[in-house]
Amino acid sequence: MTHLFSPLKIKSIEFKNRIVVSPMCEYSSEDGFANDWHLVHLGSRAVGGAALIITEATAVSAEGRISPGDLGIWKDEHIDKLKQITDFIHSHGSIAGIQLAHAGRKASHQVPWKGGAQIPSDNENGWKSLAQGAIPFTESEEAPVEMDKQGIEKVKADFKAAASRALKAGFKVIELHAAHGYLLHEFYSPLSNRRTDEYGGSFENRIQLLLEVTASVKEVWPDEYPLFVRISSSDWTEGGWTADDSVALSKILKEKGVDLVDCSSGGNVANAKIPLKPGYQVEFAELIRKETGILTGAVGLITTPSQADQIIQSGQADVVLLAREMLRDPHFPLRAAHELGHEVKWPSQYERAKW
Repeated sequence: MTHLFSPLKIKSIEFKNRIVVSPMCEYSSEDGFANDWHLVHLGSRAVGGAALIITEATAVSAEGRISPGDLGIWKDEHIDKLKQITDFIHSHGSIAGIQLAHAGRKASHQVPWKGGAQIPSDNENGWKSLAQGAIPFTESEEAPVEMDKQGIEKVKADFKAAASRALKAGFKVIELHAAHGYLLHEFYSPLSNRRTDEYGGSFENRIQLLLEVTASVKEVWPDEYPLFVRISSSDWTEGGWTADDSVALSKILKEKGVDLVDCSSGGNVANAKIPLKPGYQVEFAELIRKETGILTGAVGLITTPSQADQIIQSGQADVVLLAREMLRDPHFPLRAAHELGHEVKWPSQYERAKW
């Protein structure tokens, strides 16, 4: 029977279990550079036994950052420290993945512990955000600049260049961030996309940028390495993106060579009513997996070993992604293996602490 500690092979990469460290913004970079915080934060989760560790949303351009503290991969100088981190992760039997992102209209904000408010573009620490249209996320915020064709081509080129740098930095999985109200989600959601050109209007037009970014990344990303896409499976708002839309999109992504859909939700509407409860997004992973046959990842308030194991055993998803629980306990996989009766392989340095 497939369970939480069953290995999973995607293309040439074998994951030792089904536990993934979900991307979590750390807001601890300067000019996009990784530092020792990222080495310890990400490296400790590899020591803790997760199969795949995915970086926080890593900006493909300076203007694509959520905040001035975001991790980046828009220039070659970013590669060296990232390579140190991926080498450490791989030395402990985990796989290093990177989430490539562009914040769109949600760019140029303060880090959360400074309030998270938008930084005006005329502030020395802020910049003008670029998006699907000149529609701000909230009425109190400065409107972004609507991307023209040249801007769209730049985005595609930025994602492609970032993928090339990710390969040089030693990453073996890329996840494209197309969720949570950031640029690619802003384009495919009817709540935010009011364009009248070939990127707006119909479902086919609104998903076009995501498909073109996917194709541009695949031009440089090796066929033997996995490519994931994180989507917001529902806008949780009337007239918005729906689970059925996500099924239709996932079928196309599978045809285009995407290996796994990471099924999150929300983030594109400030007042969306999201029914938070344990595993509240698992239903999306289950539906998309059943209807399309693509691999899926379940994420969202997954906090216990038994809950995570049940998701895998019941076939609701192929992997589980944990965020806040991994902050609370970097060694969740080791604890889960012990509680579920599987062999626990501790790092040699920690052998004397095993149960």
